[in-house]
Amino acid sequence: MDRTSRSWFAHLSAGLGLSALLGVLCFHFPDVLTSREFRTVYTEQFARHLLLAGLVAAFVLGTLAILRNRNKRVATVGVCSAALAVLLGGATVHFKQIEPTPFSLGLDWFVISLFFSALVFIPIEKMLAVRPMSPLRREWRTDLGYFFMSHVLVQFVLIAVTASTSAVAAFAAFPALQQYIQSFPVWAQFLLAVFLADLAQALLHRTYHNVPWLWRFHAVHHSSRRMDWLAGSRIHIAEILMTRTMVLLPLVVLGFSAEAVNAYVILVGIQAVLAHANVRLDFRWLEYVLVTPRYHHWHHARHADYLDVNYAIHLPLVDMLMGTFRRPPAGEWPEEYGVMKLETVPRGIWPQSLMPLAPKEKYGDFVGREE
Repeated sequence: MDRTSRSWFAHLSAGLGLSALLGVLCFHFPDVLTSREFRTVYTEQFARHLLLAGLVAAFVLGTLAILRNRNKRVATVGVCSAALAVLLGGATVHFKQIEPTPFSLGLDWFVISLFFSALVFIPIEKMLAVRPMSPLRREWRTDLGYFFMSHVLVQFVLIAVTASTSAVAAFAAFPALQQYIQSFPVWAQFLLAVFLADLAQALLHRTYHNVPWLWRFHAVHHSSRRMDWLAGSRIHIAEILMTRTMVLLPLVVLGFSAEAVNAYVILVGIQAVLAHANVRLDFRWLEYVLVTPRYHHWHHARHADYLDVNYAIHLPLVDMLMGTFRRPPAGEWPEEYGVMKLETVPRGIWPQSLMPLAPKEKYGDFVGREE
């Protein structure tokens, strides 16, 4: 077994051990640490089985890494975190009655989403990589921080988005049109919802690129130097609020069914991750129908010809209608990713979160685009 594999054991142990510890804390403080909306998606038994699997894997992988003398410090973090999780109750931890609270964190959403996203996309990126790259590539901690923040604060985002969309919908409702749309079968509502949501997203996306003060926020997303499944999480919290509000607004105003909206939310959760993934899908015809990783990678390219094209995240048709469709040369992928003045973008989630608020003179120094 090579050194890289042994290093993987240590990091996997640390990740699983820390996740298990967070999971046990969710059982101890469910009313504060778990999302009310997400609790309806999974069962207590499912969470316990997942917790047990994480604990066993953390102990086994951490022990192997320590015995093989590879990244012993990282492996020790995994083993000790798992041991602390067991001391706090482990997979049989007592589950207290959940008390209603006005706000809570989505720590359960973070742990479960991270587990399954990594389980699906890391193997796919290993098998179909555009270019070989370790999941523990440079700045992975920064992107994991964005992933953590967007998931843990999920309820606050939902409250803000729901309040804003509901307020607008109250003044802009079209009952006759809503009834007409609701008369469609769910599959037809879903297809129409995807088109309208992507059109709203693409128009806003184009605005991000062309309105200087909005570009300050969106430049955070474009500051990623490497593209993989985790890189798509690098989004400023203000952009998350703006985008989700504008995307869901037409769906709420037009009265799409809950089933159609939920199906769209599942689609965007998968396709938004896949579009940024380090995955080579060589189906040339597909790039005229669906946004593929190659299509979106060129939108992130550090290349003057691709600064303001390929805004869609689902349907290239939207870009065709907007006049922003550009199909990259067959088989070619970007050599570099990021904003044009990439070398001056600060590193780390907190400096990047404050980046849009910097004075205009300083902002122009480190994220301005060269025309």
